[in-house]
Amino acid sequence: MSCQYFLLLLLGLGVSAVEVQRPRGVPLSKRQFYEEGKPFTCLDGSRTIPFDRVNDDYCDCQDGSDEPGTAACPNGSFHCTNAGFRSAFIPSSRINDGICDCCDTTDEYNSGAACQNTCRELGRKERESLQKMAEIAKEGFLLKKQLIQEAKRGLEDKKAKLADIQASKMDLEDRVEALRTVKETAEQPEKEAKERHLKAWEDQKAVIRKEKDQAKMAEVFLELDDDSDGFVCVTELLSHPELDPDSDGSFTETEAQALLGGVDKVDTVAFEALWNDIKEKYTSEAREPTPVEPPQEEIGEPVPDNDSEQYPEDDIPEEEEDDDEEDEDEDPEDEYSKSPPTVQTQEKDDDDEGTMPPYDEETQNLIDSAQKARDEFDGAEKALREVDDQIKNLEKEISFDFGPSAEFAYLYSQCYELPTSEYIYRLCPFNRVSQKPKYGGSETNLGTWGKWAGPEDDVYSVMKYEHGTGCWQGPNRSTMVKLTCGKETVVTSTSEPSRCEYLMEFITPAVCQDPPSLDSGFSNRDEL
Repeated sequence: MSCQYFLLLLLGLGVSAVEVQRPRGVPLSKRQFYEEGKPFTCLDGSRTIPFDRVNDDYCDCQDGSDEPGTAACPNGSFHCTNAGFRSAFIPSSRINDGICDCCDTTDEYNSGAACQNTCRELGRKERESLQKMAEIAKEGFLLKKQLIQEAKRGLEDKKAKLADIQASKMDLEDRVEALRTVKETAEQPEKEAKERHLKAWEDQKAVIRKEKDQAKMAEVFLELDDDSDGFVCVTELLSHPELDPDSDGSFTETEAQALLGGVDKVDTVAFEALWNDIKEKYTSEAREPTPVEPPQEEIGEPVPDNDSEQYPEDDIPEEEEDDDEEDEDEDPEDEYSKSPPTVQTQEKDDDDEGTMPPYDEETQNLIDSAQKARDEFDGAEKALREVDDQIKNLEKEISFDFGPSAEFAYLYSQCYELPTSEYIYRLCPFNRVSQKPKYGGSETNLGTWGKWAGPEDDVYSVMKYEHGTGCWQGPNRSTMVKLTCGKETVVTSTSEPSRCEYLMEFITPAVCQDPPSLDSGFSNRDEL
C-alpha cells in the first residue's frame, strides 16, 4: 500500500458533516445524474423515466441505476456514506436484509434491525493504523536516504579502488613478462645440464649392460663347451633343443651347424657372432628345472580329512572345476613360468642397474636457480589473475542496477534467512534463493538472479530469480521476491502459489518513499 493511498484514506477519514441532498444510495460523485423534478435517464442510457420512479422499489433500468436505495434490481448497488470512515458499495440485495453492512446503518433503514453507527470508531482505529504505517514509511525513508549516501560513497571508493588496481595491473604485467624472460633464460642451461646428466647415465647403463652381456656370453660358452676344449661344436649345441631355430621339436645337425655359421665348431671370438641369435632362447644348465605338476588324475586323489571337514562334499568338485578353468585361462603363462628360465629371464633378474645418480653440484645449482625463477614467475602470474578477478568483480558491481539512486547496493553480498517448521529459506539478493531441509538434507536452488520484475511504474518493487533446480517432471524452480517498505531488512514469508514457483516477502527501507505530511490529511468534511 503506497503512502499516497495512506493520505487519501486519511483525507476521507478525518472529516465533519456537510449534508448534500440526493436520493438514498447515490454516491456524491453521481449526484448530478439524479436531479429531483427532472426525468431520470438510466446511467447506461437505455431509457428515460419520470423522476418519481427512482427508488420506487421497481426496477425500470437494465443497469439497476433507478433503484440505488432499494433491493428491487438484482444487479444494483447501494452506496454506504459511512461518515467518519471509508465509504463503500454493497449489492442492493443486502438492503433491509436485517444485517448491518454499512457502518452508518443506512442499508437497514426499513428492516427494524438494531444497528449501531460504528463509523467514527472504525475511522479512529484505521487512522491510528495508517498513521503508524506512515511513521514507519517516514523512518524507512530516512534510512533509505542514509543508504543512498552510503552507496554513493561506496561507489566512489570502488571507482578509486578500480583505478588503483588497473594501474597496479600494468606494473604487474611488466613484472610477469620480465620474470618470464628470467625463467626461460634459467631453464635453457638447466635443460642442457639435465640432458647431459641423462646422457651420461644412459651411456653408463649401456656400458653396464654390455659388460653383463659379455659376462653372460662367456658363462654360456663355458656351459656349452662340455669337453672344455675351447670350442663349441655342433654336438654340444644339439644338447640344448630349446635353440631349435624353427621350434618344430626336431633340432637337427644341419640347423645346429647353420647357427654356428656353417662350420662344425666355433671359438670364443666366433661365438660372439651367434650370441645374439641364441641368448634369448638359451636355458642355463645351472638352474634346476621347475617340477612338473602331476597329471589331472593325480589331483583328484582324496583330500585330507581336516580339509574335507571345512567344505561340504558337494562343493569340492565345483571348486576343482573352477580351478581347472583358471588353469586353462592361465595356461600360456603357466607353461612359461614352469619352464626353466631363459638367458633373457636371467638377464632381467641380474640387470640391476640401480637408480640414476644425483646431479652434480653445478647441475643442481642450475636446477635450483631455474626452479626459483619458475616459482617467482608462477607467483606473479597468480597475482595477475587475482587482479583480473578483482577488476572484473568491481566493474560488475559498479555497473550493476541497484536502483535509481543505488539504494539497494547495501544488499549486495548479503544473505537473509527465514526458518519455517520444515525448511530454512535463504535469500542472497542479486545472487540466488535456496531452500534447505531444517533437519538435514541437500540444498535446493530456487533460482538465481534474473532481473527487476515489478510493474512499469514501480519496477524495483519485485525481484525475479530463475533457472533454479528442476522439479520432477516439471519446470525449473523460480522465485518472485516482493519488496515492501520497512525499517528492518528481513524475509517475512515464503509460499508456493504455483508448482515450482515461489513467492517471498522481503522488507527493506530501500523501497520506502517520502510520505506526505500527515497533518494535511485531516480536513473537516463528511460526505453525507
